Amino acid sequence: MDFLPALRKLVVTYQAFEKYASSHLKLLNITMTQFDIIATLGNQPPMSCKLLGEKTLITKGTMTGVLERLEEKGLMRMELNVEDVRSQLISLTKKGQQLFEEIFPEHVNYLQKAFGKLSKKELEDLAVSLEKLNKVF
Repeated sequence: MDFLPALRKLVVTYQAFEKYASSHLKLLNITMTQFDIIATLGNQPPMSCKLLGEKTLITKGTMTGVLERLEEKGLMRMELNVEDVRSQLISLTKKGQQLFEEIFPEHVNYLQKAFGKLSKKELEDLAVSLEKLNKVF
């Protein structure tokens, strides 16, 4: 059970990150999950829902509702995939791309304020440790 203190720190750290990041996104009138989708689709060709799910941190159950809300806001669209008619291709609309270009750099700069408090070596070590942990699972 030597892992429990590390597990607790990992969860508490993720919760702190989510609180920090979501507070900024709230000011931009967008949720974390909406941002995740917009950031993933920005400057990218249309992609299937399956691929979008793999590239984001969003579960399949949550994805459908978020996509519907983004579509209602006119930020993204779904089109029939002519190569595989069983799937849809998802992309940002012009309005969605404009929103991406506005909020993505602003949010990255906001996150930089926190991550900038760590040295390059600390960030590299953290990335290596997280990758090791990921491979364990």
